[in-house]
Amino acid sequence: STSCLTPITLWNTNLDKQSTVKHNCHQARLCKLFNSLTSMSFSAAATDHAKPQFTDSAVQDILTRITGLDLQKVYRPIKQELKPPTYKLMTDEQLEQAVELAKEQAKKLLQMPLVLQERKPISDVLCEDKILDGMDTAKYAFTDITYNIPHRERFIVVREPNGILRKATWEERDRLIQVYFPKEGRKLTAPLLFKEENLKVHTTTYEDLDKHGKYDLLRSTRHFGGMAWYLVSVRRVDGLIVDMLKRELQDAVSLVSLFHMVHPHSESAREAASQQATGTDLLKVVELSGYIELALQAYEQTAVEGSAS
Repeated sequence: STSCLTPITLWNTNLDKQSTVKHNCHQARLCKLFNSLTSMSFSAAATDHAKPQFTDSAVQDILTRITGLDLQKVYRPIKQELKPPTYKLMTDEQLEQAVELAKEQAKKLLQMPLVLQERKPISDVLCEDKILDGMDTAKYAFTDITYNIPHRERFIVVREPNGILRKATWEERDRLIQVYFPKEGRKLTAPLLFKEENLKVHTTTYEDLDKHGKYDLLRSTRHFGGMAWYLVSVRRVDGLIVDMLKRELQDAVSLVSLFHMVHPHSESAREAASQQATGTDLLKVVELSGYIELALQAYEQTAVEGSAS
């Protein structure tokens, strides 16, 4: 038999008593559950990582490109203590270098806040032992406290008083991880700001901007990429594509490309792949509202008239 040296910590939520125990795999069913369910968790995580993520370089390149770089907006006046202006005499070359430096600083200011996938509720029941029903009134949490395991992959289970053994919820995980791996400044009880109803503020804002077509309020700000990513994720890019066609065709093409990356099995993505569509042809296969087709026709007509003149 193989020894299981994973340290498991026992926590009684009523009595606040802890003890660390080590088991042999052939003696403890928990070790068997740990080994099998950990491998299942890794395979599930690998499947999730196969999908395009907000932090992927290809996704970031597209979002950065369509965000735009309006120096007048990035460096717009803000309320602050007034200071005497500074004047410098520059040659044309020095002026060009100063503008390039300002652009590089603006790109840093436009760095998008990180967008993570919403955590799905954990409700997995591992087993139910009727023999343990009613033996105690407290819940017991078993926590793997190995130091080299990422917290999101750390195995934590809870034994209910009725004998059910289940995976710990996210709230229980956050609390137990903070107990054994305390992070300075973090509390066991989350601030009101991080309550569920308050975490939806950004999505509510994005939906309101989409409803009223006020995309320009976030263009050339660090929040435009997050809005575009949200609209792509929920398949609501009609209005944004139309808005982009009025401004810059390539931005609309980039947005459709991102849509196909995130939803590769959509009808338009398969059609675009079969036709090897690019540019305006890529927009024509998008299975969205008729507004896009009308906006594209208007754009093409304007381009024809411009070339004729």
